[in-house]
Amino acid sequence: MPIHDWPRVPAGVFHDFHNDWVIDLKRALNHGVLPKGYYAMSEQHGGKYIADVLTLQTDPASPEPPRPMEGGVAVAEAPPSIGRRLSLSAAASSRRKTLTIRHVSRHRIVALVEIVSRSNKDRDEHVAQFVGKAEDALRHGIHLLLIDLFPPGAHDPDGMHSALWERLGDEPEAPPRGRPLTLASYVADAPIIAYVEHRAVGNDLPAMPMFLDPDYYVNVPLESTYQTAWDDTPEYWRDVLRGGAIEP
Repeated sequence: MPIHDWPRVPAGVFHDFHNDWVIDLKRALNHGVLPKGYYAMSEQHGGKYIADVLTLQTDPASPEPPRPMEGGVAVAEAPPSIGRRLSLSAAASSRRKTLTIRHVSRHRIVALVEIVSRSNKDRDEHVAQFVGKAEDALRHGIHLLLIDLFPPGAHDPDGMHSALWERLGDEPEAPPRGRPLTLASYVADAPIIAYVEHRAVGNDLPAMPMFLDPDYYVNVPLESTYQTAWDDTPEYWRDVLRGGAIEP
């Protein structure tokens, strides 16, 4: 299933697709991808609420979830087969709907899956809010899978991954020419690590690692879940995304 040219359609069309994709990802993760003790939920996080959740999770009395020894993939044994691996440099500072991955021990959030929408990129303050939320999560030890199927725009000239990387204190880097769409999996470790893939409209989606622990990850089936959500997209808009004209 090739990635479609989502800027061709109104924002509400992608919003509808986004909601379906989150649910399909949740189902896939809960039916065989996540190790025992972990589960995925579709949740609404934003503003002060996410900050409060993250603050609660830093309670020293809260136990760390056990490592996913069964079902997760050990980085030492099988590093993710992803195009690029980035690590925050020594000079870096130390400081809608979201899919959350939780562990049954106190139901702590261990990872987030964020699918970027057009509204996240339509003005400077929205970009700042999005990358601020992502930075807060990473700084509190929550791993992140970022999916950005929109090309860089006026408010994120190098894309959302680069905006976040700069927010974390390192040098931003534009996506390669001809591949403006970005998938990035971040390890909330010291230093923060990012596994990055770049794609173009018409390319297939790779399986991306999602870390449950700095040493263990699972591969998220982006391609098959994208296909399932696409099948539920209204036929009219599927025709437009295949290159058809929008009727007046």
